[in-house]
Amino acid sequence: MNQGVEWALHCCVNMAWTPAGEAISSAKLAELHKLPPAYLNKQLQALVRAGILDSVSGPKGGFQLSRRPDKITVLDVVLAIEGRDLAFRCDGILKNGPGGDMGEDYTRSCLISQAMRHAELAWRTELARQNVAGIAQSIERRFPDARPDTLAQLLGTDNRPES
Repeated sequence: MNQGVEWALHCCVNMAWTPAGEAISSAKLAELHKLPPAYLNKQLQALVRAGILDSVSGPKGGFQLSRRPDKITVLDVVLAIEGRDLAFRCDGILKNGPGGDMGEDYTRSCLISQAMRHAELAWRTELARQNVAGIAQSIERRFPDARPDTLAQLLGTDNRPES
């Protein structure tokens, strides 16, 4: 999996914390995570094409979530960055081996292919079970300063609650 998945997920969590309607520039996100801006922007554009982010133009433009963070799964982000192809592709090489049958669909009958499809299904199911909102909430519970510190850096304000 390419590093763009990690970057995209962190950016989605950051945007889940921003006030509704607030767009965050890719430059600010790149600065926050010390990432190459042009490459991060490519990942964010992939999220726009997948309907995960909206691109907002203008002087206060940038990116924002296109739907509620509880409606954006980790799988949505992974597929937007990595594509929808399966991780394992059975080429049916058994047909070339001893006793191979050129008419056999080894994608379905090969035990290795079945094991890999089963593992991929489990992996995708788990990623689909988790969403951006849940991750954001878990981060806030474990690291209480993460949200206010991130917002202060992204928005240039101190959004800490009054004590």
